[in-house]
Amino acid sequence: MKYFLRILGFVLIAAAAYGGFRWNRQRTEVKPVTVGRTPGKVAPPLKVSAVSVVPESFAETVTSTGTLRAEEGVELQAEINGKIVAINFTEGARVRKGELLVKLNDAELRATLGRASSRLNLAKHREERITRLFKDGIANQDEHDAVLNEMAVQESEVAVINAQIEKTEIRAPFDGIVGLRFVSEGAFVNAAARIATLQGVDNLKVDFSVPERYAGRVDKGTRVTFTVAGGAERYSGQVVATDPRIDTGTRTLLARAVCPNPNGRLRPGAFANVELTLSQLEGAILVPSVAVVPGITDKNIFVVAEGKAVRRVVETGTRTETAVQILSGLKSGDVVITSGIQQMRAGLLVEPVFTKAGEPPARRYATNGSAGPGTKLAPVAASIPTSPGGTESNQKNPSGTSGAH
Repeated sequence: MKYFLRILGFVLIAAAAYGGFRWNRQRTEVKPVTVGRTPGKVAPPLKVSAVSVVPESFAETVTSTGTLRAEEGVELQAEINGKIVAINFTEGARVRKGELLVKLNDAELRATLGRASSRLNLAKHREERITRLFKDGIANQDEHDAVLNEMAVQESEVAVINAQIEKTEIRAPFDGIVGLRFVSEGAFVNAAARIATLQGVDNLKVDFSVPERYAGRVDKGTRVTFTVAGGAERYSGQVVATDPRIDTGTRTLLARAVCPNPNGRLRPGAFANVELTLSQLEGAILVPSVAVVPGITDKNIFVVAEGKAVRRVVETGTRTETAVQILSGLKSGDVVITSGIQQMRAGLLVEPVFTKAGEPPARRYATNGSAGPGTKLAPVAASIPTSPGGTESNQKNPSGTSGAH
């Protein structure tokens, strides 16, 4: 019995010691201090940039680089060897078709022509006499045929010499402006010698290329506009012809437009930035390209609905470096989020911040394309630039991915 009571006492002492330890620990334990938001308080909405969807009218165009060419242009060269005896034009002057520009020495040919002309006159007199005798029955048929043949031979000889004399004359083949001359009077020239250039500049040709996927949309009569280096003035013209084949090296179609040049300000050989209008669309929906989120099989846009971010699957059309045409998935009045796209998630509270009042939505992201190998959308024009060879056009990213990568 004493042994049992002793054990019970030890147990009670141990229990009392443990209870005291726990009570003392609870007194000295430091409680954590809550830092930050008060538990249960809702986080404020995230401020994001946004644009309101407004249907707009715009033109879809292809931009390319081209070269101005004279409507007619030649290098003046002699057809035969000879010495220049006269230059009848002033450099940079306008000349008329058929006007004599350069004369080569033709003294020997003139002498030969005189001799041939004398023989022709003699043959004609003989033919007249023999014809009278033949009618009177004095001359026979053989004599009559012989003089007729002789006269024909002499006429041909005179015609040959006249043709050779014409080759000593260089005349303007069309109305135009003659360029700088590279010869002087007294110089001996051959058929390969360059004398001057002649350019018809009342109208100019504009040669440019478009990607082959737009080949079926470029027709005769299509309007084009272009600018030249060193000037902001825009010129207009019409497509007059396209090449019947696609260039296999660049996969582009060569097209030619003609534009008037009444004041002569445009010069052949100049570089041109060309815009070719493909179509005019009404009620198009455009959004900044940064708003488009590319997916594996689709494209998405975040819109604001009831203060929260909502993901929309959209179908895109023509695109540029800064804007995308939305074919389906958006409607007029939708508010599209344009910032923080990578961190955006559906259901997040957001507060849209619009651009300054009075600024048309499309103007906020209208851009121009590069002349090299891309599409430019704007309320007035959506252009698709190409390189000089047309190796690339507007859609630098055919998969439709946006600028938000």
